[in-house]
Amino acid sequence: MLYKEPAPIKDRENPFESMMSRFNVAAEVLGLDEEVYNVLKSPTRQVIVNIPVTMDDGKVRVFEGFRVMHSNILGPSKGGIRYAPDVFLDEVKALAAWMTWKCAVVDIPYGGAKGGIICDPYSMSAGEIERLTRAYTNSLIDIFGPDRDIPAPDMGTGPREMAWLMDEYSKTRGSTEHAVVTGKPLVLGGSLGRVEATGRGVMVSAMAAMDKLGMDPNKSTAVVQGFGNVGAWAAKLMAERGVKILGISDVSGAYWNDNGIDIEAAIEFKNEHNGRLEGYKGAELMDPNELLTAKVDVLVPAAVEDVITIHNVDKIQARLIVEGANGPTSYKADSIINEKGIMVVPDILANSGGVTVSYFEWVQNRMGFKWTLQRVNERAERIMNEAFERVYAASQKYNVPMRIAAYIVAIDKVAMTYKYRGGF
Repeated sequence: MLYKEPAPIKDRENPFESMMSRFNVAAEVLGLDEEVYNVLKSPTRQVIVNIPVTMDDGKVRVFEGFRVMHSNILGPSKGGIRYAPDVFLDEVKALAAWMTWKCAVVDIPYGGAKGGIICDPYSMSAGEIERLTRAYTNSLIDIFGPDRDIPAPDMGTGPREMAWLMDEYSKTRGSTEHAVVTGKPLVLGGSLGRVEATGRGVMVSAMAAMDKLGMDPNKSTAVVQGFGNVGAWAAKLMAERGVKILGISDVSGAYWNDNGIDIEAAIEFKNEHNGRLEGYKGAELMDPNELLTAKVDVLVPAAVEDVITIHNVDKIQARLIVEGANGPTSYKADSIINEKGIMVVPDILANSGGVTVSYFEWVQNRMGFKWTLQRVNERAERIMNEAFERVYAASQKYNVPMRIAAYIVAIDKVAMTYKYRGGF
């Protein structure tokens, strides 16, 4: 079941400019030389395609699609495909760059990429979405490849779309190419643990940060904004470790319970009601804007970009923010968060559990051998904990917030790799 995230605020900052603002700060701290700076600041390739699709009424509609490869210095580019009516090129560029930094932070051999199609998948039939996905795949047939560029699901897409993409690509190659895409159904080479991987990474990051702050999970409270796949799994896994989840939200509204929400029951309700919490009786409705500023220990924004901005950051009361979404905090809000002494585990670290297990799926596909769920989870948690420690150490060494420290770790790795490979 696809989950429709809440719409971003109307006056959001340009996401690519926000990414570059943080990149520039980290580059200055590192003393990055001009050559490497110029190579890393811009995408390697940007592709815009027009995709004619025959709709169910027999008319042909042309959709605009994007694929941005930010970097292939560490290895083949990797990143999801987003189906949404408000997708635009700078957003895709920012997401591709964030993928580069995520892969570098968790030390896996990928560069970053991202794709998108301007469409509303929730108003389209399964047949229309399938034809769109196959046509998009054919438009980028010379871009995709297990050793070149590896797509994955994102907002508006899931295992079903990845299965169609894999099948269409395989037809052109005359053989089944499982490793061309990740996030596939298990029966088509998907990995155990992939569905919950991003949420698990958020939980691991939260536990590591709480330990640094001296916070006892059994005495801590949290809210999770966005109850899609990432938010629901993060809430479930945090609750299992003792954190009391007081508030959750989705496109239907925000829900609060002073005694703690039964996350298992909320997930069951959502799954039985078309992926939405509308009508959920286990909590009281509240203003969604107040959820972000509620008096709790941990805030997990797990919906869309730019929900924490200069308009609401002064009111945030949490001691810790763990970013489950990509870019949920605007650049202009960073300084205020830092002044308030709030620790932020940034998106390029906190939600990199997804790409980590995507990497595991790709490895298994190349090996032709499946790992157990226990092995997947143990290795993913080890990688996430090691990445957290690297970023935390960098924040202490350079006396910078965790967000800038994550960029420093990532940029330093990509820059060193670039130099060892000999540059251009």
